[in-house]
Amino acid sequence: MFGEHKGKSLMICVDDYTVIDLETTGLSPSVCEIIECAAVRVRGGEVVDRYARLVRPYVAVPAFITGLTGISNLMLRDEADIETVLPEFLDFIGDDIVVGHNVGFDVGFLCAAVRRMCGDEFANDYIDNMRLSRRLYPQERHHRLMDLEQRFGLHNDQAHRALSDTILTQQCYERLKHEMLLREMQRQPVADRS
Repeated sequence: MFGEHKGKSLMICVDDYTVIDLETTGLSPSVCEIIECAAVRVRGGEVVDRYARLVRPYVAVPAFITGLTGISNLMLRDEADIETVLPEFLDFIGDDIVVGHNVGFDVGFLCAAVRRMCGDEFANDYIDNMRLSRRLYPQERHHRLMDLEQRFGLHNDQAHRALSDTILTQQCYERLKHEMLLREMQRQPVADRS
């Protein structure tokens, strides 16, 4: 899980992985904090386990973030801090390839937190659904999670809540993976069996 290097961004099809999503107090890993983390462990393309925790930050959650996520300072008041939650979260992820939507954002926050707490790097390789979508559907104007949700006819019960977003992201990755495999099959010649 930890090492001398940061993980690599991959564009591959895998059946075993962990989807992650974080909610934060803002956009900058150097000054903002994680307030919710969630992950779903996937084996053989199916969700087999889930993890979700709210995290008490050291600064107040901005009103804009509460409006976006529904996560309020009152909700976080009695939650554990990042020093407690991060080791659990990393243990859940283990050595898996990480999948996410715009996952560079989440990996950036994890890298910053791991560096601060452990003096090490978050070294898991990762797959970004947004990057896959841009590659597979260059004609589409937008590639946000809500755009993939609509494109694939899916439904997210609680947008901008980490666990709900991880479940939707997993469903989107499976559809993107299916499209990648279909296109790969179409490029390979079929053997003549006559």
